[in-house]
Amino acid sequence: MRVPEPAPALPQAQAIPLNVVYEDNELIVIDKQAGLVVHPAAGNPDGTLVNALIAHCGGSLSGVGGVARPGIVHRLDKDTSGLIVAAKNDRAMASLAKQFAARTIERAYHAVAWGAPRAGDGIIEGDIGRNPFDRKRMAIVRNQGKPARTRYRMIERYGTGARAFASLIECRLETGRTHQIRVHLAHLGHPLIGDSVYGRARKPPRAKNEAEERAYSAAAEFPRQALHARLLGFQHPSTHQPMRFDSQWPDDFSNLIDALRGLG
Repeated sequence: MRVPEPAPALPQAQAIPLNVVYEDNELIVIDKQAGLVVHPAAGNPDGTLVNALIAHCGGSLSGVGGVARPGIVHRLDKDTSGLIVAAKNDRAMASLAKQFAARTIERAYHAVAWGAPRAGDGIIEGDIGRNPFDRKRMAIVRNQGKPARTRYRMIERYGTGARAFASLIECRLETGRTHQIRVHLAHLGHPLIGDSVYGRARKPPRAKNEAEERAYSAAAEFPRQALHARLLGFQHPSTHQPMRFDSQWPDDFSNLIDALRGLG
């Protein structure tokens, strides 16, 4: 029997392309592409954002987050695109972690959901914890969950008639729980398009024209949860100046919106 080579104890540098939005001696802001895992874990030992950051930054990343996730202050799901900040030294890590804990970080996401909320805006509250029937999923739970609060605002509504086919929703996080937006919007009755964990594709009405056919196909075939971290704002750890970054939609997200706009 051939014994496999031992896996490295620490994440290794890997030359993975990164879209660097901002960088200085304290921190780096990345516009993460969908499909990129943030840090090594079971099932994803390498090929992650951490591996890419090690290659890009060398040994300057903060070790406060642990050897498997140096510099990582917060996370985005693998298939969520958009803005994420990493700390390049321990002072920056401590400052950013404190801001996240104090809920002074500004975070806005754009989500494309099935249907449209009756209210144009509102707040979704509900403790989030492991789903008692499926430990790989999160859920709103009564016991042993952590408080979670999401503000939402509908930006666009797609489809005519009493029930919209889909909508573009801005979500602002007041807490940062695992899968928070996905769980909260599903609880509201409007799961994300493309979310195979918390939602499912809905059978569209019969298309009456080419624009409707294009819109329905784009929604049904979207390959990931339609979620993009659009805005990130925080106070710089050293200068204490406010910093604010905005990320444009990636092509797949933009193409989905363009198709849905054909519904009126």
